Amino acid sequence: MSLERPKPKVAVYICHCGKNIADVIDMDEITEYSKHIPNVVSVKNFKFMCSNAGQDLIAEDLKSGKVDRVVVAACSPLMHEETYRRVMRENSFNEFFFEQANIREHASWVSMRDHKGAMEIAKDHIKMAVAKVSNDRPLIRQKIEVTKEALIVGAGITGMFAALDLANKYKVHLVERTPSIGGHMAQLDKTFPTMDCSACITTPKMVEVGRNPNIDLLTYSEIESVDLNVGNFEVKVRKKNRRINHSICTGCGACGEICPVTVPNEFDYNMGYRRAAYVPFPQAIPEQYTIDIKSCIECMLCVDACEVNAIDFSLKDEIIDLKVGSIIIATGNDIFDPSQLYRYGYQKYKNVLIAIEMERLLSSTGPTLGKVIKPSDHKTPKRIAFLQCVGSRDFHEGTHKYCSRVCCMYAVKQARQFKEKYPDSEVFIFYIDLRAFGKGYEEFYEIASREYGINFIRGRIGDVFEKNDGSLILRGSDTLLAEKYEVEVDMLILSTAIEARKDADEVGRFFGIQCSEDGMFMEAHPKLKPVDSLSTGIFIAGTCQAPRDIPDSVAQAKAAASSADNFMYSGEVEIEPYYSMVQPEICSGCRSCIQLCPYDAISFDETTKTADINAIKCKGCGVCVSSCPSNAIIQNHFTRNQILSEVRALRPWENYIKEI
Repeated sequence: MSLERPKPKVAVYICHCGKNIADVIDMDEITEYSKHIPNVVSVKNFKFMCSNAGQDLIAEDLKSGKVDRVVVAACSPLMHEETYRRVMRENSFNEFFFEQANIREHASWVSMRDHKGAMEIAKDHIKMAVAKVSNDRPLIRQKIEVTKEALIVGAGITGMFAALDLANKYKVHLVERTPSIGGHMAQLDKTFPTMDCSACITTPKMVEVGRNPNIDLLTYSEIESVDLNVGNFEVKVRKKNRRINHSICTGCGACGEICPVTVPNEFDYNMGYRRAAYVPFPQAIPEQYTIDIKSCIECMLCVDACEVNAIDFSLKDEIIDLKVGSIIIATGNDIFDPSQLYRYGYQKYKNVLIAIEMERLLSSTGPTLGKVIKPSDHKTPKRIAFLQCVGSRDFHEGTHKYCSRVCCMYAVKQARQFKEKYPDSEVFIFYIDLRAFGKGYEEFYEIASREYGINFIRGRIGDVFEKNDGSLILRGSDTLLAEKYEVEVDMLILSTAIEARKDADEVGRFFGIQCSEDGMFMEAHPKLKPVDSLSTGIFIAGTCQAPRDIPDSVAQAKAAASSADNFMYSGEVEIEPYYSMVQPEICSGCRSCIQLCPYDAISFDETTKTADINAIKCKGCGVCVSSCPSNAIIQNHFTRNQILSEVRALRPWENYIKEI
């Protein structure tokens, strides 16, 4: 009896992708070429392979028994790999007998002006895909049970909306590192374009989160560690000690009133002061006092003042163990520090502020109770200017290339608020381009110019100088009038960029999430999976993923909550079988793979003295495979034989020999 494997019967389907591929790559030529590739028994081209008609072509050939493996030469596998795999499953073929050759992104798009070069690339990709699929083995997805609880990291407006949506069905653990939920939105006075009171929008939602019985609110807490078992994530949370026993605290505020220590208030962006025993802001949820141990001098006056003896300096941090089925990351953003841009004078000249500082001055709960004053002499400014795109749309080192999206509108909003408070004042906005992209934003901008008399000047400010009286001289060029300007103002507000949090890399490592070039978390696909991460069961939402305004952040929160719900709803999840496996008879027990695994999926078996890979945690990145000195690790669907077959299909040495 022959033990030889039957010769694979490969069908190749070439997609025109409308004109995306067909305008660059000659379909007749590539079709004829593919017929001569070893193991290929059928080649067809079609305008849209992803359409129902295109899928039917594949299904008919599979049913006929003429083919048993499929290659589709089309777009990126990220777009439609699952589409074609489903066709394989529906026709009783193993879905891993399919390969997709990306001849759009890798050939026609990148070589659209070099048709000959694009053709050669496409040929290589199809040859490699045929070689790979000819050596593929049947694989089976694993099914595992999913814990029906969710973890949300970050309790700004995005995290709160996601928590409220999920809490309709599941237990939700909402972790926030600061003493109160609310995020950046709690610092705002009004919101554009409706000019609603920010607190009037945020506070009811904060209260709703605090009172929801399905939401376990863990403020003043941080993630300590994450065990990335898909569907059963084990998370340790450090709940930092507030030095106050809140099971008996009545929130009377006596400790805050008697505390002799005052420190800059980070909620007011250090423009105001708070006590060492404090509540971050009046509407804070939970309304629990915290003792800032870094600032506390341990005078014990608060202990004597507390009538219920709730203050206990012996209390320690608490480690809470959670097991959750899905995770949503909504850690928000940082604000660009413009002090590195010396020409604008931030932190050099007292009357140069950033937008969030101006926001707190405008707020009725801010350090000046809504009265705008110059930091230099505490007088009301009569002429102010806003400078746009500070730290964004800038290609210099330390700045960001992207548009932060909200800066134009919040500058118009603040300018309008200032004019409402001080009608006789004069306001300038210096801009590159005014980007009013959202619903009602263009009208909002036009009203600011037409009805409030705000002066819009196109062109960056070149230099800022301070006069002896603290006023500022702004010099630059008006690019519309093609002339230089010199404007004297009492205060300059820098519209600073939204940027990734400083700890984004660390958070990403915790949860197995990659960061993009701008430092923000990267989605699985910008169009098809905008809130999915590349780690199954972990989702991202809000400004931790990209700059966005409040409506977009709320929309993403709801999308992430819906995705997490879909993930947990069935109670089980299928895992791609791309995990690596150790061949114990070859493993030398050197443990080098354990140190290199980015997903903590490898442990050491003391009984067998070999490495052991957790198939659920393994993401198939291949680091262990490439680093194993004994070649003891193999990876499903990317074995050495499969990868080398792709290399051999190209036969680069033959061309090299011919050249010699």
